[in-house]
Amino acid sequence: MTALTPFEFAETDIDAIAGHKGRIAVFVDPEGRLDAGARRVNKLTRGALARLVEAEGFAKSKPGDAQVLAYPAGLAADAVDVVHLPRKTDKAAARKAGASLAKSRKKADVLLLAGGVRHPAEVAYGLMMRDYAYEDQKSEPKERAGAVTVMCSKPDDARSAAAPLMAVAEGAFMTRDLINAPANVLTTTEFANQLAEMKALGLKVEVLDEDELAKLGMRTLLCVGQGSDSPSKVVVMRWDGGTKGTAPLALVGKGVVFDTGGISLKPGAGMEDMTMDMGGAGVVAGVMRALAQRKAKANVVGLVGLVENMPSGNAVRPGDVIRSMKGDTVEVINTDAEGRLVLCDVMWYAQDRFEPAAMIDLATLTGAIIVGLGHENAGVFSNDDALCNAFLKAAKTEGEGAWRMPLGQAYDDLLKSRIADMKNIGGRAAGSVTAAQFLQRFVKDGVPWIHLDIAGVASVKSETALAPAGATGWGVAALNRLVADKFETD
Repeated sequence: MTALTPFEFAETDIDAIAGHKGRIAVFVDPEGRLDAGARRVNKLTRGALARLVEAEGFAKSKPGDAQVLAYPAGLAADAVDVVHLPRKTDKAAARKAGASLAKSRKKADVLLLAGGVRHPAEVAYGLMMRDYAYEDQKSEPKERAGAVTVMCSKPDDARSAAAPLMAVAEGAFMTRDLINAPANVLTTTEFANQLAEMKALGLKVEVLDEDELAKLGMRTLLCVGQGSDSPSKVVVMRWDGGTKGTAPLALVGKGVVFDTGGISLKPGAGMEDMTMDMGGAGVVAGVMRALAQRKAKANVVGLVGLVENMPSGNAVRPGDVIRSMKGDTVEVINTDAEGRLVLCDVMWYAQDRFEPAAMIDLATLTGAIIVGLGHENAGVFSNDDALCNAFLKAAKTEGEGAWRMPLGQAYDDLLKSRIADMKNIGGRAAGSVTAAQFLQRFVKDGVPWIHLDIAGVASVKSETALAPAGATGWGVAALNRLVADKFETD
């Protein structure tokens, strides 16, 4: 797994500034006031820092933006990054500042002079989240080099504040690595093996194979993978950090390691992007890693259905009728609407076995959600206002876009089938909504539930606030926050 950049917090030592090799970062408020570290940098550079801060360009910059003082005389450093950051900054701006520094760091050791910064741990978190590159498939991967030292007034406090944030960053890195990996590398078996390795973190991990799934009656899940040589699997990850006997939160993820569309074959153009169709399972894995790393005082179970959707002589066909684990029959109209067939069985199993306090499923489920919300927000569907509002609050706090979408009987009626209990699609109109309605049919009465359609946010073509282009890790921070806010016990 891609490792976080090594970092440490330390007491401010202004005598160490002159000899630091690499990059130095200072933080200056909109009024141009310099703290002790910045004043020493200004003195050593004979006023060059003050001249940059007094220039028009710095005044026009936004909180979190950084400007570069390159090859500064009087310092051993290659550059000084001058970050615009109000003294009473919020956490979002602090994270943005860290991300700005990550983009300029490259392989350099970085000395952050954060003595006057309100949230040094958040700056470090932003830097760690943005300082990511997926190099596993390069014949000559770039060496991960350099380290970060954050000098601040209360390093012990900053270290304590940073620990749970770095657990989230590590979870997000796992999610990104999984989503970025190509399908010939991240097979269903390899995916399951990587999840099983998290036993070392204290998670209880079970891998259910096809024979076990058949005995359980997971026929809709199995029908999706029956055209592939890769065996279908369900992986169950349990974190029992809360009060014994407390009902867990269940997280359920779609793990289609590659989606050709099956017999309802997708167009060739862009099909290579379907390596990310296991994004929901990737997020669930990342959240479970984060919870274990920070020793969350909560009971959470993560379940992922791992399949590959391929066309072959044995593949499920349009027009086939499949009986789900619940017992309902599904007429398969389009084999490219396969994610809901995977999720519905795993969701039913999660409720049958664990009787969860609430259930959240995640899936790169529909292109329709991208048409509706673009790449800025995930679609949020829910049968419970309190749970939904708690998640939306958590997502907003973490800066992860999420927008609530409607549910209703009129949409559900579009799933009516002449020959079975339901169809797996409801037609072109409201495609993301009818997909959510399909899943809601597999939610037991009284179970608070959220469906997150993350097709637009799991992997993107351009950089985001805290991630380079590619897999974003969206959802790890928000769901971790939700667990902390709503499901932790003393």
